[in-house]
Amino acid sequence: MNIRRLIPVAAVTGAVLLGLTACSSPDGSDHKDDGRLDVVASFYPMQFLAERIGGEHVEVTSLTKPGVEPHDLELTYRQTGRLGDADLILYLKGIQPAVDEAVKLSEAPNTLDAATLTTLEDHGTEVGGHDHGEDEHGHDEHAHEHEGDGAGADPHIWLDPVRYAEVAKGVGKNLEKTDPAHAADYRENTDALVGELGALDTAYRTGLKNTETRTFITTHSAFGYLAERYGLTQEGIAGIDPEAEPSPARISDLHSIAEKEKVTTVFFETLASDKTAKTVARDTGLRTDVLDPLEGITDASKGDDYIEVMKSNLAALRTALGAK
Repeated sequence: MNIRRLIPVAAVTGAVLLGLTACSSPDGSDHKDDGRLDVVASFYPMQFLAERIGGEHVEVTSLTKPGVEPHDLELTYRQTGRLGDADLILYLKGIQPAVDEAVKLSEAPNTLDAATLTTLEDHGTEVGGHDHGEDEHGHDEHAHEHEGDGAGADPHIWLDPVRYAEVAKGVGKNLEKTDPAHAADYRENTDALVGELGALDTAYRTGLKNTETRTFITTHSAFGYLAERYGLTQEGIAGIDPEAEPSPARISDLHSIAEKEKVTTVFFETLASDKTAKTVARDTGLRTDVLDPLEGITDASKGDDYIEVMKSNLAALRTALGAK
């Protein structure tokens, strides 16, 4: 995975300690105190929770702009300098190392790591139960590259509606504690969102109960939790990096898997090139379609928010798996 760190630790520390932008929001805009909580979200899945649960009582800014691949986020001095002034920083450790580092250095009084609100699992270097193999130097080509505690744990918890609901409850409780005057509203909003996520879980369980195949191929190995929840098998082309080039051996392996498991589709995502997916599809005689890991919403997304895109993902899976 190509994770770029263009801001050295000393620079980040300096930005935080000097408070370079005490009057600016994390996206660089001026921030006015209108009584709402100032919530900083690391990327879209965290932003969605903060907005839906916080409602009118919060002002949410995301560190990751629409269309930016979250793994490769580069933080500016303005963004890092403002973190210490936020009422709440909501992030997911293990997805964005630059954010993890900046949050730690900010010494912000109220930070919430979504990974602590549910159970993470190590889906390992084997995706879908098939080892990806090694390169010519004997190294695993597709191992997840996460840092910090629980290295190797899969952070893509938001793609499992059940785990995401657990995170939502934790976010709601934090907002209640931070802003007791509006606790009732936060509880109401949390309950409503958890209800929607429960309905989404039911739709997936029902919609994927009877299918011709249980296996799908994807460029981005982000769907381990989803696959596990609904009894599917994810076959990743190149691990966590959606644009990594698969080896000839991996393409051959996928061809055999596709034939054996009656796979029909190679999925790609909206925030990365479809080049790899098309290459594998051409070499294996399969079609391509979008399965969105929901790391950001853009004009190309098949829906305006998390719920809508997850429903689009379900429809794509039903078609690819031959749901009855």
